[in-house]
Amino acid sequence: MEQAYRQRLQHCLTRAAALDRRSGALANGRLLFFLAAAGVAVAVTFDRLPGWAWAIAGVCFVAFLVLATLHSRVIEDERRAKVGAELNQRGLDRLAGRWNTFSTRGDAHADPLHLYTPDLDVFGQGSLFQRLDETATKAGENLLASWLKAPAPSVEEIVSRQRAAKELSALTDFRQALLTEARMASDSTLGSARADPSRFIAWVEGPALLAGIRWARPMAWVLPLLTLALGLLAQYDVLAPLYAGLSFFLQIGVAALTWAACSKFYSALTDGHGGFVRYERTFAAVSAQPFTDPRLKALHAKAGASDKLSRFGRIFSFAELRSSGQYHAVINVLLLWDLHWLFRLEDWRVNDGRDVRAWFEALAEFEALAAVGTWVAERPDDCFPVVVEEEAVFEGVGLGHPLLAAPVRNDVKLSRQVWVITGSNMSGKTTLLRAMGLNTVMALAGLPVCARDLRLSMLGPLTSMRVKDSLERGVSYFYAEVQRIKAVLDAAKERRGRALFLLDELLMGTNTRERQIASKRLIEILRDAGAIGAVTTHDLVLTETAGVRNVHFRDDVEHGQMVFDYRLREGVVETTNALKLLEAAGVPL
Repeated sequence: MEQAYRQRLQHCLTRAAALDRRSGALANGRLLFFLAAAGVAVAVTFDRLPGWAWAIAGVCFVAFLVLATLHSRVIEDERRAKVGAELNQRGLDRLAGRWNTFSTRGDAHADPLHLYTPDLDVFGQGSLFQRLDETATKAGENLLASWLKAPAPSVEEIVSRQRAAKELSALTDFRQALLTEARMASDSTLGSARADPSRFIAWVEGPALLAGIRWARPMAWVLPLLTLALGLLAQYDVLAPLYAGLSFFLQIGVAALTWAACSKFYSALTDGHGGFVRYERTFAAVSAQPFTDPRLKALHAKAGASDKLSRFGRIFSFAELRSSGQYHAVINVLLLWDLHWLFRLEDWRVNDGRDVRAWFEALAEFEALAAVGTWVAERPDDCFPVVVEEEAVFEGVGLGHPLLAAPVRNDVKLSRQVWVITGSNMSGKTTLLRAMGLNTVMALAGLPVCARDLRLSMLGPLTSMRVKDSLERGVSYFYAEVQRIKAVLDAAKERRGRALFLLDELLMGTNTRERQIASKRLIEILRDAGAIGAVTTHDLVLTETAGVRNVHFRDDVEHGQMVFDYRLREGVVETTNALKLLEAAGVPL
């Protein structure tokens, strides 16, 4: 992928530079034609040129309009090229390990009381979400985050996500087109605030705001034509001008009586539409891509919105005249403009808009699956896990921490079993717990995992690793730890046979004797609840708990320095490094 990203980045930068030069030329050209049109018009007005020169002014003005239209398209294409360049640069940054500088960290989804996300770095700085997220809409971001906050409801759903992600992993052009067009539509750059169509959906699904003035719709057609006809008849002395004046004043009355309802309707639309018109190209990118996976085919059919969006865009472009101030006031009085186009938008809302929510739900799912597909494409050594219906099994070969650049891999096999992990400080105990937990989260979200092979059941991760006290809540460290353990126990009992607990240094906030007694009992309670998991400890007495399997990490001293190989070994650790570290730091003992 690195070479592909570099080639795409260079192409986008080259195209952006060429479009920038073209934009400058068009800007100069449109200015010249505008000045020429204005100059000729002034010259004719002051009799410096003959009357036929108005034609020259008209031609110059038309040329100005053409160049202005072309210029706007070039500006849009230049921005698209720049978004594409940013997108490929992000890909290179991920491959180079610089993804932890991305601004999209998922902080809004972080919950300190969640049963595993705070301990496993699912959200926040240096998190899985920061590495994974490549969505463009708020709905896509929320859906992806929800997959990480809770396991999929079934094995079938996990397999379905895996298959869809596999197909999308090979469709780099589609993934980048989808994200680029969505970013263009949201008028945002990569990593900034996401477009949120929820307010537009609320308008579409809301009440008929023009129902109270439906009587005025036929009058919008009749009155302007009647006023024009009466005016022409008055011009040729067929009728008195009074009749045309009365018809015109009636138009003014209709415009005044309907002004409040039209303003409310337009305000609701413009407050909510937030770039919705520009999503036409995003949905067009989906429509243009064929798929073979059943899930993607179904989403493809559900997201077929580009034609209807085109129609909405055409109607809305006329309704936008309302934003033109005094110019709009004149046109609206003469033609009852608002009634024509706002009622047509109301028709679109009733007839075509009923599917808007489904469109954006499908788009959000495409975004989330495409983010997983990008992970698959960038990490070919990761494997898709096998998720089984069995109770309480976790068997990983070559398991590593997915967020480390060069993780040390270990084999981890738990089947109705509890591990007690001992070892020195910094030897790798906590990292192993996080590797087990984070790979479980990824597996049950439909992602590949950092392992050569992983087979696991539908396990709900339960962790206690980063317990914090809270001055605001008046909670001490020990009581906060007790609350966390209570939540883990309750969840393990509720998910009997479907829980993976990962506990790091239990009950550090109390004395050694009580800690040892309580920790032993907690392990027994979790085991009796059918949960599997691992506990790290420095209390070697826990290794004597009935029914546990003891494993450890070892350390060595080389040239006065602590050295770790981070390899998991059977049995209880035979060395510790606390005294060695104190001595190395110059503390006299």
